[in-house]
Amino acid sequence: MEGVKEGSQSVETAAGASELTLLCIQAAGERIADAVERTECDHSRTLSELFGAEIWLKRENLQFTGSFKERGALNRLLALSDAERRKGVIAMSAGNHAQGVAYHAQRLGIPAFIVMPEPTPTVKVENTRGHGAQVILKGTQLEEAAKFAFGYGRDKGLTFIHPYDDPLVIAGQGTVATEMLSTAPDLDALIVPIGGGGLISGMAIAAKAIKPDIEVVGVQARLYPSMYNAVRGTDLPMRGDTLAEGIAVKSPGQITTPLVRKYVDDILLVSEPQLERAVSLLIGIEKTVVEGAGAAGLAAIIAEPERFAGRKVGLPLCGGNIDTRLLASVLTRELARQGCLTQLSIEIPDRPGQLATVSSVLAKAEANVVEVYHQRVFTDLPAKGAELHVVIETRDRAHLERVLDALNKSGYDVAAKGAPE
Repeated sequence: MEGVKEGSQSVETAAGASELTLLCIQAAGERIADAVERTECDHSRTLSELFGAEIWLKRENLQFTGSFKERGALNRLLALSDAERRKGVIAMSAGNHAQGVAYHAQRLGIPAFIVMPEPTPTVKVENTRGHGAQVILKGTQLEEAAKFAFGYGRDKGLTFIHPYDDPLVIAGQGTVATEMLSTAPDLDALIVPIGGGGLISGMAIAAKAIKPDIEVVGVQARLYPSMYNAVRGTDLPMRGDTLAEGIAVKSPGQITTPLVRKYVDDILLVSEPQLERAVSLLIGIEKTVVEGAGAAGLAAIIAEPERFAGRKVGLPLCGGNIDTRLLASVLTRELARQGCLTQLSIEIPDRPGQLATVSSVLAKAEANVVEVYHQRVFTDLPAKGAELHVVIETRDRAHLERVLDALNKSGYDVAAKGAPE
């Protein structure tokens, strides 16, 4: 992010990025151990069977504030001088970094100001306020929020806590990898979401030091391939609303980009349907709520299952703060992709009894009707015809095909519409 560059080198207490080592990350782990959860890292038997790989999940969505961001935020806050603590801190964030800073600043008695873009999901805004921070909504994107935060922080004498471009923050995030490899030392690969690059930088430094032959693969939303562009020298566009708003960063960090080039083996891009499916699978199989960015690692396996087949793969589920209405939409769209929820458009004669006849066919085919309405005016059909729009539930795509076949055999012209693939 262009707006973040101004403050990326302003941390006098931080060690230089070139000096970041496993020892720095282990020291961070000791500092934050009493206040940050050592979350579970466990083997997912069902996901492993589904994708033909041994998949391990690090459940950072179970941190108190719902994401790994607590680790780096706390490590940075603990490095403040007494004078800096008294004046307070400021951060800009789309949500998870904000909550991490706010929660631990409140715990440590440090005043905190958080600048968030205006479109930030309500759940993240309210959770941040709930941790005692003063929230300022400014701008439509992180860049605009960052610009305001730097100026406001300078005017007020506040210390800026960067979400990723700070060695102490990076070191704190790296503790995710040390914990994963202490639990599952035989992992062949780590698949890590990338926004600004703080998490993958810290994890890659730690993982490569502990196990030099481990593969570290980054994942970005296809709509925001900023680190991918920086590392590969491409110029893919960045635009639109992604489910993974937590990693929708337009320009990666000045500190993190060289670290990613040095330590990360590859970066994959994933589509919105792949992110949606990953979120749905984690709820359906693992019974765990993960936001789009947190599910990016699984989305990468969905995108390229053959690449990871037969390997032992670790996925940090790095956040679980997803708006409940958005989550409902994601789950419903996935049901549509699976053929379990479908909108049917059926051409019928506009005369009494047709709705009952169609309902009878659907009932005999064991389809459940969720919603139904007629369309007589805005249609190309003759005046004596009508369109019947019916949303039905079926068990799976095979069952849906049997329902469509039953309607066709009964003389109805049917078009089925599901969610985009």
